[in-house]
Amino acid sequence: MALDPQALFTILLMALATYATRAGGLWLASRLALSGRVEAWLDHIPGAMLVSIVAPVVLASGPAEALAAVAVVLVAWRTGSFPVAMVTGVCAVLVLRAVV
Repeated sequence: MALDPQALFTILLMALATYATRAGGLWLASRLALSGRVEAWLDHIPGAMLVSIVAPVVLASGPAEALAAVAVVLVAWRTGSFPVAMVTGVCAVLVLRAVV
């Protein structure tokens, strides 16, 4: 399989643009004095992004996925461990799909 030079160039430019926006944001954030409110808001962005990606899938799927999502939330809330919650979700989906 031959590698198209134009596709490779496009991928490299996209990678450079992605890196530049992330590095630029970190550089800019390190230069600004942030208030406690802004820092608290920024701390919540990763969770909000995760919910915005996962929620439509859970709501569009069947009851097994919805029940597994509830299990993940409960385990994450009780243990505070993201890896344990992930394993719980995967196992719950597997078991519930077999049962439901």
